Amino acid sequence: MRSKAYVLIEVDAGQVATVIATLRAVPSVTAADPVTGPHDIIAVIETDDQRTIGQIVMETVHMTPGVKRTITCLAL
Repeated sequence: MRSKAYVLIEVDAGQVATVIATLRAVPSVTAADPVTGPHDIIAVIETDDQRTIGQIVMETVHMTPGVKRTITCLAL
């Protein structure tokens, strides 16, 4: 069964477009869109298991220049 997560991302000023471009290049990221409100981007990650989602968030999303904070919400 596929696992899915919504990642709410806060980025440094002026970095939204750059971060979105980086995230959209990741194969497991099925969407990355700018949003209004307390977060700047919502990304959707879909993988074969939740552990891989965690690895992508820690090794790719967190390491992307401009990313300040994230909140990961696993879909049930």
